Amino acid sequence: MAGKGRIKDVWREQQIFVQRAIAAGVVIALMTAALITRLAWLQISRYDYYMELSQGNRVRVEPVPAARGIIYDRNGIILAENRPAYQLELVREEVPDLDDTLQRLIEIELLSADDLDAARRAIRSRRAFDSVPIRLRLSEEEIARFAVRRFEFPGVDIRTRLARYYPQGEIAVHALGHVGAISERDLERIDRAQYSGTATIGKLGIELAYEDELHGRNGSREVLVNARGRSVEKQGALTPLLKSTSALPGTDLILSLDFPVQKVAEEAVWDRRAAIVAIDPQNGDVIALASRPGFDPNLFARGLTGPEFRALNENIDRPLLNRALRGAYPPGSTIKPLVALAGLTYGVATPATSRYCRGWFSLPGSRHRFRDWKIQGHGTLAMVQAIAQSCDVYFYGLADEIGATRLAEFLGHFGLGAVTGIDVGGERSGILPSPEWKRKAYRKPEDQVWFPGETVIFGIGQGFMLSTPIQLAHMTAIIGSRGKNYQPRLVSALRDPLTGTSTPIPPKLVGTVEVAKPEDWQVAIDGMIAVTHGGTASRSAAGAPYVIAGKTGTAQVFTVAQNERYDEKTINERLHDHAWFVAFAPAEDPKIAVAVLVENGRSGSGTAAPIARQVIDAYLLRKFPPPPTTDEIAKAAAVAAATGGE
Repeated sequence: MAGKGRIKDVWREQQIFVQRAIAAGVVIALMTAALITRLAWLQISRYDYYMELSQGNRVRVEPVPAARGIIYDRNGIILAENRPAYQLELVREEVPDLDDTLQRLIEIELLSADDLDAARRAIRSRRAFDSVPIRLRLSEEEIARFAVRRFEFPGVDIRTRLARYYPQGEIAVHALGHVGAISERDLERIDRAQYSGTATIGKLGIELAYEDELHGRNGSREVLVNARGRSVEKQGALTPLLKSTSALPGTDLILSLDFPVQKVAEEAVWDRRAAIVAIDPQNGDVIALASRPGFDPNLFARGLTGPEFRALNENIDRPLLNRALRGAYPPGSTIKPLVALAGLTYGVATPATSRYCRGWFSLPGSRHRFRDWKIQGHGTLAMVQAIAQSCDVYFYGLADEIGATRLAEFLGHFGLGAVTGIDVGGERSGILPSPEWKRKAYRKPEDQVWFPGETVIFGIGQGFMLSTPIQLAHMTAIIGSRGKNYQPRLVSALRDPLTGTSTPIPPKLVGTVEVAKPEDWQVAIDGMIAVTHGGTASRSAAGAPYVIAGKTGTAQVFTVAQNERYDEKTINERLHDHAWFVAFAPAEDPKIAVAVLVENGRSGSGTAAPIARQVIDAYLLRKFPPPPTTDEIAKAAAVAAATGGE
């Protein structure tokens, strides 16, 4: 029997199809509505947010470094300025392989192998999106060499920046200091956002001390970029409106330095190890601050290579040392006017008090002889004559009577043994010895004992005592002004770079040294005047149209045995005595106080005093003679040594 067949239900199938079509239509409608809603939300409600994101993809914000403030001397002569320069910069997040990129830059001689580690540290210490300079200045040949191979170095580019430039070269370098590449240590103390795009920062001197004023405030600008991150003028037909914020240039500085006088000072000791400081006793303005040998600060501004830095750092003459602020030396006889003033103040001597000098001095009950610089002695001398002839024996006895504690306390009133507070860092305090100082300085009890003989040599600025040239210039300024203690300063005014308006910085009177009677001040000053009129420095002051009050000094570098004599012909040149001269002029109304130190210069009268005369002439008379030759300096020193001058 044949099976029964199923009849097809067309109506039922059509009904199912319609139901499914309606369901699909509803789903599509819902999805379309959701899509439209989403698009409306993205395009309308969140327009600003996504517009900003899209702008971030095609617009890059670049910092605009502020122009560093310009530094002028008191005459308006530019000592530090800015000049355009090309530098090689790297953005870490855009570099596929940092080590490989740096290595290939070395291969094409755009980066030194000695600087590889420093460059790597600098890059990794900055944010990944920061543009970090790895070469501060490129020559035209180096620019061309990189340009033809730029495609090989994604994330590396050449940018035009303003670089620091010192038009006077080495002159005043230890006062100005210099700028250098920002280090990891610098990043710990600065606002990174404010230094974004800035390649250098002040490292020494005024450049460091006034970094906040000189740096200014960075700006920013929006730059249109393509997918590769390269800047372009427009994308397709669209040229967007790009925003920018102007940078605010740093404040200009006007220094108290008198550049022509500074130049005379430096040229006078150009090939020597020396320091010269000149101060205005009436306000503390530093007229000159010289330290030789020096170095060209432009080397640091462009980026010093490893070998260049080692050559400077390992130089036996130490050109990086600021001898004016950090060189500590026995002051020698330059402190004798103060020892005399202390004797008058404490009542242990009068101007008429005489002592007999036979060429040596011994303490009661001792056979040890403290020798005078003049072998045959000076004979009988009163106080003014003792200062004029720099009689060691006179001051040996006077110091012994005053006592070490009182003498240290008195000298401390004149800034010895403490920093002067000059407005640049790095100053040393020197040593002002006393029994109390020695107890603190030494650990062993036997080393803490203060011996009477140490008081004796303390009276002529020897022994433990150490002073810096700026301390002695400051001391001399206080003597010249009869007690006015102004804090030394290098910056006298701030200048607005936009308006050109200068704002003077008022001088700071620390106090008045009121430790002596007016007539006692005059005795010490009369002794210093006598130094240049018949005394040890009379030859250097001859013919001056103004009165100079000064004091020579010769400081021993090493100790000579009791039964030996100092013979400079048989010892190394670097063991020769240091030469000092301090002075102020005009004596009746001082306008300048100066301290000159020449390391191993042998004689204060023959070496240091003539240099001081040149500096004083340059300032008071605007007289700028050619610097003395090496032969002239040597001849003057030989004459002084032959005549026994100190």
